[in-house]
Amino acid sequence: MASVSQKIFRSANAPDVPPSETEVSVCQALIDLENHVPELKAELRPLQVSSVKEVDVKGGKKAYVVFVPMPQLKAFHKIQQRELEKKFSDHHVVFVGQRRILPKPSSHSRAKQPRPRSRTLTWVQDAILDDLVFPTEITGKRTRVATDGSKQIRAALDSKDATSLEYKLDTFSSVYRKLTGKDVVFSI
Repeated sequence: MASVSQKIFRSANAPDVPPSETEVSVCQALIDLENHVPELKAELRPLQVSSVKEVDVKGGKKAYVVFVPMPQLKAFHKIQQRELEKKFSDHHVVFVGQRRILPKPSSHSRAKQPRPRSRTLTWVQDAILDDLVFPTEITGKRTRVATDGSKQIRAALDSKDATSLEYKLDTFSSVYRKLTGKDVVFSI
């Protein structure tokens, strides 16, 4: 039987940080799913969580943003998100890959290699947006610049998933705003 400490994967930068209450509750829900749903047992056993954040959403709801290690992101996408949302009826659950942003190389940096494109700020923020809306795909993306200089991203989602995602659009925009500081508006 797995324990909560085995389900939490900490990086080398923060190995001794104790888990928060939200991390414990999400990990316990994963362990419960592993124990009570035999179809998911083999898929859930090796999966771990990096961290969990709770984000306030419009309308008084809350959302859990579950950060997972990048090699395990596809496995998390395979399992049903809805299983976790059944456990947390008052929370939406979103899986996001734990990505690293490397700073721009400067004259004082000791970088021997060029920075990979996948480690740039823009690339990571685009990947976070793709992770948030996972069951569907982003079909179009525009950046609108207002006269006061503020920017807003308009993302068009695939219309075939309109009924299943319509209630989560506020969650997606609130979580993206919390993680990146950028405004995004979704249309279906």
